Amino acid sequence: MRVLTASDRAMLIEAADLAEAMRVNVRLGDIPGIVERVPGARTVLVRFDPLRTSADAIAAAVASGTADAEPPSPTREVVLPVRYDGEDLEETARMLSVSPEELVRRHLAAEWTVAFSGFAPGFGYAVSGDPLFDVPRRSTPRTRVPAGSVGLAGVFSGVYPRESPGGWQLIGRTDTVMWDIDRDPPALLSPGTGVRFERADREVVRSGGGVRTPRRAEADDPRPRTPCVEVVRPALQLLVQDAGRTGFAALGVSSSGAADRRALHDANRAVGNAPTAAVLECVGSAVLRLHGSGVAVITGAEGELELVTADGGARPIAHGVPFATSEGDELHLGHPERGIRYVIGVRGGVAAASVLGSRATDTLAGLGPAPLVAGDVVGVGRDVAGSVEEGVSPRALPATGEVVELPITLGPRDDWFTPAALDALVSQDWLVTPRSDRVGVRLQGDRPLERAITGELPSEGAVAGALQVPPDGQPVLFGPDHPVTGGYPIIAALTDAALDTSGQLPPGARIRFRAV
Repeated sequence: MRVLTASDRAMLIEAADLAEAMRVNVRLGDIPGIVERVPGARTVLVRFDPLRTSADAIAAAVASGTADAEPPSPTREVVLPVRYDGEDLEETARMLSVSPEELVRRHLAAEWTVAFSGFAPGFGYAVSGDPLFDVPRRSTPRTRVPAGSVGLAGVFSGVYPRESPGGWQLIGRTDTVMWDIDRDPPALLSPGTGVRFERADREVVRSGGGVRTPRRAEADDPRPRTPCVEVVRPALQLLVQDAGRTGFAALGVSSSGAADRRALHDANRAVGNAPTAAVLECVGSAVLRLHGSGVAVITGAEGELELVTADGGARPIAHGVPFATSEGDELHLGHPERGIRYVIGVRGGVAAASVLGSRATDTLAGLGPAPLVAGDVVGVGRDVAGSVEEGVSPRALPATGEVVELPITLGPRDDWFTPAALDALVSQDWLVTPRSDRVGVRLQGDRPLERAITGELPSEGAVAGALQVPPDGQPVLFGPDHPVTGGYPIIAALTDAALDTSGQLPPGARIRFRAV
C-alpha cells in the first residue's frame, strides 16, 4: 500500500486492487480519530481529526491488521429496467470492438455488484466479472447528464441519481428512483448490493431533475408567521446553510454547509445562537423583510448594508454588529465589494427541515431546503445559547482584481503532473472565472497544467478544497458541495485554514497558491 497526502486533514490509502481497498475500508472502521472515509476503485480516502490522530498513526494501524479484514457479503439484489438508447452506445461499442447489440447483451448478462458509492448521493459503482467492461471516460465531461442515465466508465457501471455534470459513457436510461431521502436506506444501490439489469418493456418518461420545489411557510395562511424572514428580492443565490452533515461521504453525500464557516460561527456568536444554528447564505444583492421583533447580524462579504423601517426611515448597518429588528423592517444588501457571500444570522437561527441531521442546502445532491425565491418565507427557530455580543472582528476578504495567497498541500496525485506543471501551479496567478459555484471554482491560468501520466485514474475520494485537473489543464477548486469521488487527478488541496477564504472568492479575483 501507499499512503498519500490528500490535505492537511486527509490521506489517501492506495491499495493494489479493489478487493484490498475494500479490506482496508473495513479495517479503518475500528480506528479512533477518523471523521469519515470514502472507498474508491483501489483507494480509501480518510478524513481525520488532527487533535485525535495522525496520518502516520492511521497508516500504521491499517498495515498491522488488514489481512484478516473481509468486506461484507452481498445482502440483496436490485433489478433495474433499462432502455438502451444512450447517446454514447454506438461509440462505446466501437471502442470495445463489439456491436451495440453485443454490448447490451453482455451488460444484461453480467453479474454486477456495487463496490462503493460516491460522486453523488445514490450513485453506486457496480463491477462485474466480464472483462469487456473497461471503458475510458469522455475526454470532455457533459455539463448536464439526465437523471436515470445508465453509464460506463473504467470497469464500472452506474446510474445517475439526478441531473448533474458527468463524464461517463451513456448507454441507456432507467426510471427507477435511485435516491429517496424518505426511504430506508435512501440509496437503492449501496455497497454490497447485487444489481441485475433488464430491458425496459416501455418508454422511460421522466419529469426533469433539479432541487425540490420550495415549501412556503405561508402556503395555508396568507399572513406571514412571526418571527420570520420574507424574501422580497432574491439574490443570485439565497440558501439556508449550517455546519453541514459530516459522516455520509461513503453514501455519496458531501458535508456541504456554509462555504465560509468563520462567517457562520461569527454570525451565530454575535446574536447568541448555538454554533451550528442555521443562517442564510446570500450571493449578490437582495432585499429581505423581517417580521416580528428580533436581532440580526450580517457577516461574511462586505458591501453596502441598510435597514429600511416600515415607516420609510433608513439607517446603515455595520458589518458584523448585531442590530434590533421590528415588524416590517426591510434589510437591503448591496452588491458585495469584498468577498461574494453574505451570511445573515437571526437570533434563534433559521427554522428549516433537517435532512440527514442538517439544514444545509446541498446544491449538487439536491438535499436540504430549496434555494429561496421571491415570496418565500422562512421561520426563526429557537437555537439560542447565550446573550447577544457587541460584534465580531473584521477580516480581510478578496475583491475582484486583487490577488489572494492560498496555502496548499501537494497530492495525492502530484506525481501525475510534469515538473513544469508543478512550477506553474505555484508560480503563476489563477483567475477565478464566472463559471464558479458551491460545487467548484473554475480557474484559468496562462499555462495549463500538463500531465506526465495521461491514462485513466480509477474513481477515488476527494475533499473540499481539492484542486482537480480535467484534461484541459485548468484546475477546478472543489467547494462544499463537491462530488465525493471523481476520476480526474487531484494535484493539491487547500489547507483547512484556507477553506473559508476560498468560499469568498469573487469572479475576477486572482489566486497565488503557496505549497506548505
